[in-house]
Amino acid sequence: MSPALRAFAAHADEALARALPPVEQPPARLHQAMHYAVTGGGKRMRPLLVYATGTAFGASLARLDAAAVAVEIIHAYSLVHDDLPAMDDDALRRGRPTCHIAFGEAMAILAGDALQALAFEILTDAGLNGIDAATRLEMLRVLAGACGSHGMAGGQAFDLSAVGQRLSVEELERMHVHKTGALIRASVRLGALAAGCTDAGTLDALERYAHCAGLAFQIRDDILDIEGNPAQIGKTPGKDAAQSKPTYPAIIGLQASTRHLAELTAQALQSIAPLGESARDLRDLARFIAERES
Repeated sequence: MSPALRAFAAHADEALARALPPVEQPPARLHQAMHYAVTGGGKRMRPLLVYATGTAFGASLARLDAAAVAVEIIHAYSLVHDDLPAMDDDALRRGRPTCHIAFGEAMAILAGDALQALAFEILTDAGLNGIDAATRLEMLRVLAGACGSHGMAGGQAFDLSAVGQRLSVEELERMHVHKTGALIRASVRLGALAAGCTDAGTLDALERYAHCAGLAFQIRDDILDIEGNPAQIGKTPGKDAAQSKPTYPAIIGLQASTRHLAELTAQALQSIAPLGESARDLRDLARFIAERES
């Protein structure tokens, strides 16, 4: 990861810590679970996308903080619920016990619920560094759309129904365009909106970039589930195969998956080529997504 991206990640951690309710504030156990879910590490990929997009159009990090924090909090809530016994039933996340293992299943569900509500509360703040009400409303619409049945929740529903099934590549892509890709596309769109970017052609180019980056992210995840070191990836490797979940390597093979990852990365880079040097951080992010070890 480049120094600029590392600086974005550190800034995101600080903004997230400010946004969460104090752990000692009642109901303390719930607030502790919320902090545990959000602040326990992670790549901060979605805030990085917000910051890299917004700063490409001249926005300050402070202007982008609310969008970056909101989208990461949504991501954290989704992980808490994905790990539950009724969903992926995982005991390890980011190298430590999952939220329901650490706090109990009921408290983990409540933590996820509270985090989702908090994300939208953050975006409604009238003091969002000069972002007008109409833009804040559009940001709420974008984030809500990325979370619902046509976004992340719908993708999880596709995922649950696909266990043990033989999917086509098109069906697998549809699942990941919803489950992983929707929030990644929203991160890029939120960064552009917060920065005041309204040019339709530029927004379309960013959408293409985010679409390719989101699929590339998932393919790299699938490859790491086979090749990854548990100490590096921070979760249980081989779990997808053990649960008969459809993945790119399972459907098209590991070599073809690696080739497709390279193709998507090239397409993502080509999409933002017209932005020139201002898109440097977005280019670095696309390469990081394709090459990451965790």
